[in-house]
Amino acid sequence: MNFTEDQIIRYSRHILLQDVGVDGQEKISKGKVLIVGAGGLGAPVAFYLAAAGVGTIGIIDGDVVDLSNLQRQIIHFTQDVDKPKVLSAKEKISQLNPDVNVITYQTLLSSENAPEIINDYDFVVDGTDNFPVKFLINDACVIAGKPFSHGGILRFDGQTLTHVPGTACYRCLFHAPPPPNAVPTCSQAGVLGAIAGMLGTIQAAEVLKYLTGVGELLTNKLLSFNAKTMEFRTIKTKRSEKCPVCGSNPTITQLVDYAQAACEIKTKR
Repeated sequence: MNFTEDQIIRYSRHILLQDVGVDGQEKISKGKVLIVGAGGLGAPVAFYLAAAGVGTIGIIDGDVVDLSNLQRQIIHFTQDVDKPKVLSAKEKISQLNPDVNVITYQTLLSSENAPEIINDYDFVVDGTDNFPVKFLINDACVIAGKPFSHGGILRFDGQTLTHVPGTACYRCLFHAPPPPNAVPTCSQAGVLGAIAGMLGTIQAAEVLKYLTGVGELLTNKLLSFNAKTMEFRTIKTKRSEKCPVCGSNPTITQLVDYAQAACEIKTKR
């Protein structure tokens, strides 16, 4: 593709990178990324992918902006309260970078719509705050052969991993959603707002690395951190042959909607 003079200036700091250059920016500009959730994680992911010039960004979220969201969901402003999150996010992305094509889905991701929606994208970002959708994203992406970034935050902790076909998936580490009421929600336990930005930018970096082919992804690794101590820990993982969705003899071949919902929690240290 032929970049305009303004685009060359806009993306000049990428183009100057030896590992990215014009070819890498072209790959970014042709990329199609779906962000599931326009909240704490989805907000910084969307901002940085839009700033980077990702050609098509899809955003799916059925919720509206609440005043309590503004402590961490930086893509939404005070005047956006009660506005659908996908519309609020699209407005900010369009103001930041008109090069980006934003596709909105004002609905919840479900077992019925996930295959069709995910199929149109190169990479999926899990920016959700509940276990049912996290497992749905994992299963839908594994079945469809799509790479994705998992992310979860609670209190002062965050965790993330990246899956590409053939590597460990979310179910390889966490086999099934926890039982009802086993895990507190963010509204019950709280979350430090800046944690969302820390993890969201890591997820955005993973997307850009995948699109450009630069560096090593967080595949077969679980990265976790605690903001109180600023300690980061990387746990090596591997694909489980017994995994019910990506193992040698998968038992999960169809998507399921789980009923229980809760925010993500950190792994045991």
